[in-house]
Amino acid sequence: MVQVTRRDFLRITGTTLAGSSLVALGFTPAVALAEVRQFKLARATETRNTCPYCSVACGVLMYSLGDRAKNAKASVFHIEGDPDHPVNRGTLCPKGASLVDFIKSDSRLLYPEYRAPNTSEWKRIGWDEALDRIAKLMKADRDQNFIAKTADGHVVNRWLTTGMLAASASSNETGYITHKVMRSLGALAFDNQARV
Repeated sequence: MVQVTRRDFLRITGTTLAGSSLVALGFTPAVALAEVRQFKLARATETRNTCPYCSVACGVLMYSLGDRAKNAKASVFHIEGDPDHPVNRGTLCPKGASLVDFIKSDSRLLYPEYRAPNTSEWKRIGWDEALDRIAKLMKADRDQNFIAKTADGHVVNRWLTTGMLAASASSNETGYITHKVMRSLGALAFDNQARV
């Protein structure tokens, strides 16, 4: 700990006061006066979103530049907590605060990929093909493994070979609809990432 005497304290505060008085009177470098700093978010597009990491589902504000005019691709350059969000009220944990790195990661998967059986290579496919494949495989599995009645004749309408894990970053409404859709198919193995 540095020991400051009363004389040192008066000398430091007097020098600071004199320096700030000179600045107030206009004795500052001309270059510093001529510079106009732009607020970095002034021209940015603000987008509200939800943090994808955990079950807390904090609200985030994403700022991007590039309005897609003249082939300008929008690029996110800043992410912060949403002060109007009821869950986090503007705060973010370290993982949420580093979402820009998550978005700009070179290893981030942007498109669906498929690896055929007995191969080691992944092939990029379109979203329509991926969703059609998932729907066909789910229907085939349900048709093959659906249990309408138990051995003693009780109606159960169960589908035990496929499960669903819902995303915790979804809203309550989305979770409710997802739950209803999976239950209507007869799936019993249903959970939410918030509990995992």
